[in-house]
Amino acid sequence: MDTLQQLRSELEEEYRTTKKFFELYPADRGDYAPHEKSMKQNKLAGHIAEIFGWASFILPTETLDFAKGAYKPADISSREQLLEELDKNYSASKEALEGATEDALLPNWSIAHNGHKLAEWSKYGAIRHSLNQIAHHRAQLGVYYRLQDIPLPGSYGPSADDQRFA
Repeated sequence: MDTLQQLRSELEEEYRTTKKFFELYPADRGDYAPHEKSMKQNKLAGHIAEIFGWASFILPTETLDFAKGAYKPADISSREQLLEELDKNYSASKEALEGATEDALLPNWSIAHNGHKLAEWSKYGAIRHSLNQIAHHRAQLGVYYRLQDIPLPGSYGPSADDQRFA
């Protein structure tokens, strides 16, 4: 089994699906949130775009400490900027996965805050988790779109708005 090829294929599939969502992104509604506890739409979309780069920093590191690092979330204000962030991060992770070996997936990797471990996985598990996060947050974005009457593209098959299959 070629685990790296499977990860690359899944990353590419998630990229193609996410790009369809981002091509519909309503930049003039970046402050939209369906609930006061919900993330603003621009932050959610920016976070999804950032996740595409996670494999590129998981593979060469052992941890990401949010309090100690230079991590700064992307500040998205336009559809073009969102698509550029997506492309940049996807390309970085694709390149990292193409240059990796199966053994590179074995060591542990963690996220932390000020030295306190929040979660830990093998590097394979961390990359799998990032792919799960993409699907999870894209589904959230789909709910945001639905509540704003923005037709949804299909994800893993046609959506109710996809007239090609109506």
